[in-house]
Amino acid sequence: MSSASAVPSAGSPAASHAVFRDPPGGRKAVLVWSIGVAVYFVAVIFRTSLGVAGLEAADRFHVNASALSTFSLLQLLVYAGMQIPVGLMVDKLGTKKVLTLGAVLFTAGQIGFALSPSYGMALAARALLGCGDAMTFISVLRLGTRWFPARRGPLMAQLAGLVGMAGNLISTLVLAPVLHGVGWVPAFAGSAVAGLVVLVPLVLFLRDHPEGHEPAPRPATGAGSTGAGGFVRRQIADSWKEPGTKLGLWVHFTTQFPAMVFLLLWGMPFLVEAQGLSRTTAGGLLTLVVASNMALGLVYGQVVGRRQSSRIPLALGTVALTALLWGSVLVYPGDHAPMWLLIALCLVLGTCGPASMIGFDFARPANPADRQGTASGITNMGGFIASMTTLLVVGLLLDATGDNYRIAFSSVFVLELLGIAQILRLRGRALARERERAAQLAPVTPVVLASPSAPLAPAPVRSATAAAASGAAPVGTPADPGPAR
Repeated sequence: MSSASAVPSAGSPAASHAVFRDPPGGRKAVLVWSIGVAVYFVAVIFRTSLGVAGLEAADRFHVNASALSTFSLLQLLVYAGMQIPVGLMVDKLGTKKVLTLGAVLFTAGQIGFALSPSYGMALAARALLGCGDAMTFISVLRLGTRWFPARRGPLMAQLAGLVGMAGNLISTLVLAPVLHGVGWVPAFAGSAVAGLVVLVPLVLFLRDHPEGHEPAPRPATGAGSTGAGGFVRRQIADSWKEPGTKLGLWVHFTTQFPAMVFLLLWGMPFLVEAQGLSRTTAGGLLTLVVASNMALGLVYGQVVGRRQSSRIPLALGTVALTALLWGSVLVYPGDHAPMWLLIALCLVLGTCGPASMIGFDFARPANPADRQGTASGITNMGGFIASMTTLLVVGLLLDATGDNYRIAFSSVFVLELLGIAQILRLRGRALARERERAAQLAPVTPVVLASPSAPLAPAPVRSATAAAASGAAPVGTPADPGPAR
């Protein structure tokens, strides 16, 4: 999102047209944003490609199920560990440089995975892919806030998530049959061409921000503010001290992981081994989770964009509904839950992704433009930490209980209770901080001259934080003084 530029003095030539305003949006913004989203789309295809090639990977590298699951755990570990460094890089270097580096890395990782002759080299290739993948989503969030009016932030974030889920579908519907038809190396090496394709418009046409909306120069504050170390410490400390950033992390933590654990690793074994379904039927249910996510993402984005007060109810409601359906499936009498209940579970799991995006809608208004990358990185760690923890705990419990899925999946409720407790603890402070910042900046009224000879007239413009508190614009982004578009 664009930083507020200083108001020119009345005597300066620019004063006649000086107005605090949002980025303009429009056709050019859509085109630039689409380039960034295309990079993220390809990254998700590469990220989820292993999900349709598990059996082939086990045969190719001669590994058992535990070693195979290490691919997913390593990729999540790398992704989560990279979030804060990537956020810092986005704030320091800009979106284009970080996205370009990410595209190069995940393309190299996909090619390396295609050609790896051994399990160790394949692990290294997936780690490289995970590094590149980790650079995409935060960059796309930053691109949306730099190019579109701030009130569009929740919708643009949900749209980005929807495109990511579309990438998941492509892996399932396109890459899987190609893999079975042409073999390992042609399928994975051929898919890597998509990474090279998106690099071309990325390098040639993507821009960090619209012309005239350059971020304000970063002020130096104190002796510790100079140098890379001072920048890193200041960015992380300033982001973390905001209750909105902490609340965003815990919302993301609590809402995202049930669906990710289900889709990434344990959903297929649960449906086949515990529920007695065929692989085809189980695959259809996993696709239903993705389809539900895509359909509901736009709904969540519209609701949050119009009513910021809906953020907490939506997040907690999603967690409660997810827990209710999980509990109903796990305690259902008999060996197998009925199909209608499994369908309902998969539909509800589709709400987890859109609900997790609400975390960014708390972190975004709590931080100014030059901290958006860092704050988003901290927030994005939440769900992936919860997912890694649950993936590991479910596996350990399955081994300890002789594949008792009811006991193993009960670990989901423990993390949900932890997350709910943190959300309830932080929500009052975070919302009070939003109102406090709104009250501090509400009196700001920049001066506008209709023409050089016209008298000065106040242009009543809501401050960035006042707009954020009302659901229109985040802190750090000036609100558009014109009528709502």
